[in-house]
Amino acid sequence: MKTRHVTLSPKAALSLRLFAGLIEEGRLRKGWTRDELAERVGVGVVTIRQVAKGSPRVAIGTYFEAAALVGVSLFTDDPDTLKREQATQRERLTLLPKRARRQPQAPIDDDF
Repeated sequence: MKTRHVTLSPKAALSLRLFAGLIEEGRLRKGWTRDELAERVGVGVVTIRQVAKGSPRVAIGTYFEAAALVGVSLFTDDPDTLKREQATQRERLTLLPKRARRQPQAPIDDDF
């Protein structure tokens, strides 16, 4: 199987490593092994090891599920607030154009 190479900006890579660290800290606080977390998330232990390293090749849903299980606060812990925030975001999205249009731009002068 061919592995995907994912390149992240430094800011995104640092954020992912921070998120991974919070998940690992939560797992240890709960006293769970990586095998136990893997079973709860529904993935293999190799995937959980990749999560702990902050690998960008792991699906975002896997990170979110692991975070929720170990008690890392994603947005808020209150389901009603999450639903309200999602509804508000959907309303804002409906006010925006359905698609992005390229704006004519002046040529970039990058000849130094």
